[in-house]
Amino acid sequence: MKSNWRDKIRKIDPYVPGEQSKDPDIIKLNANENPYPPSPDVEAVLHQFPVHALRRYPDANSGNLRHALAQHFGVQENQIFMGNGSDDVLALCFQTFFCSEQPILFPDITYSFYPVWCDLFHIPYVRIPLTEEYRINPKDYQRINGGIILPNPNAPTGIGEGLEFVEALLRGNPDSVVIIDEAYIDFGGVSCVPLLDRYENLVIVQTMSKSRSLAGLRVGYAIASPELISALEAVKNSYNSYTMDMVTLDAATASVQDDAYFRKTCQQVIQTRERSVERFQSLGFTVMPSLTNFLLVTHPKRSAKELFENLKAQKIFVRYFNQPRIDNHLRVTIGTDDEMDKLFCALEVLFK
Repeated sequence: MKSNWRDKIRKIDPYVPGEQSKDPDIIKLNANENPYPPSPDVEAVLHQFPVHALRRYPDANSGNLRHALAQHFGVQENQIFMGNGSDDVLALCFQTFFCSEQPILFPDITYSFYPVWCDLFHIPYVRIPLTEEYRINPKDYQRINGGIILPNPNAPTGIGEGLEFVEALLRGNPDSVVIIDEAYIDFGGVSCVPLLDRYENLVIVQTMSKSRSLAGLRVGYAIASPELISALEAVKNSYNSYTMDMVTLDAATASVQDDAYFRKTCQQVIQTRERSVERFQSLGFTVMPSLTNFLLVTHPKRSAKELFENLKAQKIFVRYFNQPRIDNHLRVTIGTDDEMDKLFCALEVLFK
């Protein structure tokens, strides 16, 4: 007799991250990681951490880290929610705030995890096309919906918008929770944290993976009204009260407290990004304006897929998306000046 247990297993197309490699010679420009190490204060925490403390459960409320973030952003501690990376926070936001029968809205070109979560949690959704200039028009989101989520700056375009843009979204959707994913905000974008006092339906999600070089620790957080944070906490505590471990909590707190190092490395990435824009343009590439730690580029005479494969053969990893409207683009993470020079040398050879 044929077993039918396979029919009871959830089937879903998962999110696919940038390719990983253990080859130390790889120039890895495909995952939007920070090319610089974390704050020296983080290293000190890792060296000095009392291993015997691991026999205890960590602080489920992330008290010290919440306090540091609240001071950093000028908000109350009950406006901060902590999670195991911003993906964990976003997944909890989907489960907490997108519970109506109406579809949620997000751009057609955006973070590719959004539709995955919708399928996983059975949330209806509609993709709103970007404009011809690859921008988001707030007026396109003034329709009946069960919520809105979008990155600012957007990914993978890198294009960022100002506070007027976010306010237009919020004014046009007073009955929906609006989530702004600010994963790349520290590389030149304008955070909408100042709008929290005026809009109780606003949720801001950020990460320490990019600007604070802590991708390996998985630290994310949301900032919102105490009411929305309380709802998030209730959902989290319904399945896992201890989302962050002791080592991560201490290291992340040290990172937040070292503001000078944080600003210094962000500025280094920005300077290399602007220099890289000029190098790409000198080779004939069209470069989208970016406020992130990556660039989305395309060449009028060169196939992006072919360039991707040729660079990979030379152990230079960039990101290629085989999807409509950007299937002839490459997303290139900003590395160190030396890594970017090697990329451009390889491109110059290919073009010759």
